[in-house]
Amino acid sequence: MTGNTLTLFSEFLGTMFLILLGNGVVAAVSLKKSKAEGAGWVAITMGWGAAVTLAVYVSGFMGPAHLNPAVTLGFAIIGDLEWAMVVPFILAQTAGGIAGAVLVWLTYLVHYKETTDQAAILGTFATGTEIRDNTANILSETIGTFVLVFVLMIFGENTFSEGLNPLVVGILILSIGLSLGGSTGYAINPARDLGPRIAHQLLPIKHKGDSKWEYSWIPIVGPMLGAVAAAALYMVIL
Repeated sequence: MTGNTLTLFSEFLGTMFLILLGNGVVAAVSLKKSKAEGAGWVAITMGWGAAVTLAVYVSGFMGPAHLNPAVTLGFAIIGDLEWAMVVPFILAQTAGGIAGAVLVWLTYLVHYKETTDQAAILGTFATGTEIRDNTANILSETIGTFVLVFVLMIFGENTFSEGLNPLVVGILILSIGLSLGGSTGYAINPARDLGPRIAHQLLPIKHKGDSKWEYSWIPIVGPMLGAVAAAALYMVIL
C-alpha cells in the first residue's frame, strides 16, 4: 500500500476494532441471555477503555490512530494533519464504525433475536440520553470531547515509555466515561455514533425499532465543537 492508503486503512481498521470491542461490551451487558447481562455501567466504561487501548495498538504503527473525526479535526487545526486528509480520514473512520457494528451484530446474533427492548438494541449501536435536552446534551458531548482532544494533545508534550501511549489513552477514555459519560453515553466521537447508527438502520434486526435520527446530529456537532475548543486552548497555551 502507498503511504496515504495505508494510513486510511489504519483508520478504518482501528475504528472497526474500536466499535467491535466497545459496542461489544455494551451488547454483552444489554442483550438478553448474554453471560454479562446486567453487568452495568462500570463494565461498559472499562470495556470501552480497553477497546480504545487495543484499537490504538492495532492502528498506531500504520498511522496516527485518530479513530475519531473530532480528533482528526482538532489535530488538523493545530497543524498536525494536512487539511486535505481530513475528509478521507472521516470517511475511513465512519466506514470502520459500520464494519465494527456489523461484527458486533454477528457476534451476538442469537441474543438480538431474544431481545425485545428497542432502546437496549439501539444502545448497542448508537448513543442516546434519558433526558432529551438539546442544549444540555450538546454541552455534555462538547465538554467530554474537549477533555479527550485537549488531553491527547497534552500527551504529545510528554514522554512515555515506548508502547505506553495507547494504555494512557485507554485510561483517559475510562476516566471520561466514569466521570462525564452518564448524561449522553459519551459518544465523544462522531464516527463511533454515526457508523453504527447507519448499521442499525440497515441490518435486519427483529424488534430494533427506530434508529433515532432526530438525535444523531448531537453526537456529531458536540464532539466537533469540543475539538475546536480543545485546539484553541492548546494553541493559546503553546
